[in-house]
Amino acid sequence: MLTIGLVTDIHFGPDTRFEGKLRKLCAQAPALLDNFIEHMGQVVHPDLVVNLGDVIEDDQHDVDLDRYRMALQQLARVPCDLVNVAGNHDTINLDAATLRHAWGLGEDGPLYYAFDRGPFHFIVLRTIEHKDTIIDLDEDQLRWLAADLDAAPRPTVVFMHHSAAEQDLSENRWFNRTEHIALLSERQAFRSLLRRRGNVVAVFNGHLHWNHLYMADGIAYVTLQSLVENVEDDAPGRPAAAHAVLRLTSRMLSVQVRGIEPARYHIELGC
Repeated sequence: MLTIGLVTDIHFGPDTRFEGKLRKLCAQAPALLDNFIEHMGQVVHPDLVVNLGDVIEDDQHDVDLDRYRMALQQLARVPCDLVNVAGNHDTINLDAATLRHAWGLGEDGPLYYAFDRGPFHFIVLRTIEHKDTIIDLDEDQLRWLAADLDAAPRPTVVFMHHSAAEQDLSENRWFNRTEHIALLSERQAFRSLLRRRGNVVAVFNGHLHWNHLYMADGIAYVTLQSLVENVEDDAPGRPAAAHAVLRLTSRMLSVQVRGIEPARYHIELGC
């Protein structure tokens, strides 16, 4: 069995208000991240930890760089390899070379990549948010994805920041009127690509600041709650303190979301 810790939307920075209400308890991020790291080290003992993006609350280049480095230095204390995904806030003021360098991948290359661990193949994608317009995947990345899936017949898990699922966002506090910057624009074509290849078992993302499971063609599309989302309506607030533990075998996938809004998913695989 492979065990993976997942955390998303850490948002290092000052507390954030939205539509006049306190929504992100960002100032608590370092302490909440410490709790996550401690739980990983003392209880879960994962094979991997995955950061699903939006490590920072964007401001300006130098501030963002300091916050990003600080957060990744803290995350580097997890007792296993760390896998990073680029979020929309991370990439507003920081370019690909800067993020790749912070990830320890060298400065040359894109923000998408793949690797193997045990009997599984893993793909990290870089969903691109065009400000206030759409979220997409560029053509080079889609071609690379198709080729990578063709070359990797083993069971595959995809990590990305934005969602490729169909979700009713009418009750979402962030995106109830802005689906175009919540969900991947070409998500039907993306899901069709994964279905045709036949080796993807799950896709994980953050961004939406809630928990959600969508099943399509036997593939689990899992959205995870933010570490710092305020679960109350306004100040003083309580952070969701969310993180998840993914357990994978050739026959099953289980996800346990911990925090103020826990969830549990168990899916039998046909691998």
